[in-house]
Amino acid sequence: MFTGIIEELGVVIELHRHATGARLEVSCESITAGAATGSSIAVNGACLTAVEIAPHRFAADLAPETLSRTNLGELETGSLVNLERPLIATARLDGHFVLGHVDTTAELVALDPLGEGHWWLRLRLPEAIVRYVVEKGSLAVDGISLTVAEIDGPLAGFTIIPHTYKHTTLRGYQPGARLNIEVDILAKHLEKLLPR
Repeated sequence: MFTGIIEELGVVIELHRHATGARLEVSCESITAGAATGSSIAVNGACLTAVEIAPHRFAADLAPETLSRTNLGELETGSLVNLERPLIATARLDGHFVLGHVDTTAELVALDPLGEGHWWLRLRLPEAIVRYVVEKGSLAVDGISLTVAEIDGPLAGFTIIPHTYKHTTLRGYQPGARLNIEVDILAKHLEKLLPR
């Protein structure tokens, strides 16, 4: 489990494609501290299992399901990625509960400056997940815990503070980019438990 508070930006060393998946190699500064082979690391919000660990790099295998549901298959050498280690039970929960199980991707419609380092992010959500997104609720966007500021049909708007813009992959995206989306798991559980 993660919180959506990005710890560092990693840099893709290489994405090795295979017939039934891929292996992703990422360079990093400190995200591997305390990690071992088999540890979980969230990459752009997708929970991956580290199969190789070194002091400033790690590798993870990507299943076909991961490649089809996320933007990880679009990564190239030099791409920046959001990295987060799993939540420690004694740590503060600064974001929201993020499982690292990406539901889908959304299209970046606009990222417009508001002034003084603040930005307005608009995403076009797939129709299948719109029902899980509520104003002032949380959404994991490329692994970043964001508060939904506005909902207008399939469009969701978010205010991005200067810290988030500077320390995540958002600063490098252009309109049309696909961002990984994980909806709040509580909404999906409630839908299943309550009679329709």
